[in-house]
Amino acid sequence: MALQRVSELRSLDPYIWKACAGNSVEIPTVGSTVYYFPQGHAEQASSSPDFSSLACVRHMVLCRIVSVMFLANPDTDEVFAKIRLEPLDRSFSGMVRMPPVAAGLSQDGDVEDSEEKILSFSKILTPSDANNGGGFSVPRFCADSIFPPLNYKAEPPVQTITVTDVHGVMWDFRHIYRGTPRRHLLTTGWSKFVNHKKLVAGDSVVFMKNQTGELFVGVRRTARSSGSMDCVRWNYHVGSVASPIVKMEEGFGSGEGFSRSSRGRVPAESVVEAAELAGVNRPFEVVYYPRAGSPDFVVKAEAVEESLNIIWMVGMRVKMAVETEDSSRMTWFQGTVSSVASPDHGPWRGSFWRMLQIQTRNCKMEIHSNSEKNLEILTDGRNPTLICFVL
Repeated sequence: MALQRVSELRSLDPYIWKACAGNSVEIPTVGSTVYYFPQGHAEQASSSPDFSSLACVRHMVLCRIVSVMFLANPDTDEVFAKIRLEPLDRSFSGMVRMPPVAAGLSQDGDVEDSEEKILSFSKILTPSDANNGGGFSVPRFCADSIFPPLNYKAEPPVQTITVTDVHGVMWDFRHIYRGTPRRHLLTTGWSKFVNHKKLVAGDSVVFMKNQTGELFVGVRRTARSSGSMDCVRWNYHVGSVASPIVKMEEGFGSGEGFSRSSRGRVPAESVVEAAELAGVNRPFEVVYYPRAGSPDFVVKAEAVEESLNIIWMVGMRVKMAVETEDSSRMTWFQGTVSSVASPDHGPWRGSFWRMLQIQTRNCKMEIHSNSEKNLEILTDGRNPTLICFVL
């Protein structure tokens, strides 16, 4: 697929975007004040950004969100947000005239009542599901709650369903209820979808239904496909987690077709440009891919400031709610602060990014946590044994 400019990409319904991104993902709303963290932005780059040429680089920049676009990568189907930010003067008093909030967004930075607008169900693909000659085993909840009802008096109960992907392309699947014991399956049309989307075991599909009964489908790529993590990353960098932006004329898509190795990554030059513009108080843009293990680098100002008011100490016990890979539930992890430190030299001197290390017993699963408010201080708890880095 050829390079596509952002202006050419299809804008997604915010509710569809939210369902594809995951329940824990939050995008600050237009007009809200946030902090931009260049170091976090750099972690989404395809290669290590070189900030050495910048005359002025700041480790955190207070900004106002000017606009948000909800988009999907044309090659991988992964959803991302394009955010335009305007740095605020250091003497900013907190008084900003709020412009109209984008449709579908709430004042608190989340998609408003998305669970009422969109009913969704996600499933991690099994090897059988991802077999390009097989079918998709439909969980009962998805069949009963998302898909149109089958006529169980027919033999066999069967129907053709039409779903729309994030690019507006419609796909037909044969939905049948058969087997011993009987189960719901997608057969005809499924292999074509698997091949076209280049799905593998571990990827997830998200089926969605809006209030008018229209069906949609999204894709989440497995984080394991681009390298494993020895340990969980708790996305918490004293005050947070979020994501940034790029240039309006920048291409989204590899230009050479699908590639798992570069999925969800932005050019290093765009990160340097954003950091440079932010450093001299000029408007800039960033792109944010909500993905497991990927830090938020555009964070609500109140969350950052509240965190900075905490006196973090080694031995402090904390817990954090994280979303499971299939977004089906939240799981609580407990840990103990094992290190509190900021760089004392170099361009990031005094930075709060990754200033905490948390020791925990559960470090062997991918954690998708995009909300710093989920980290709570405990008054009691056990001593964990493994080390996890905190953002």
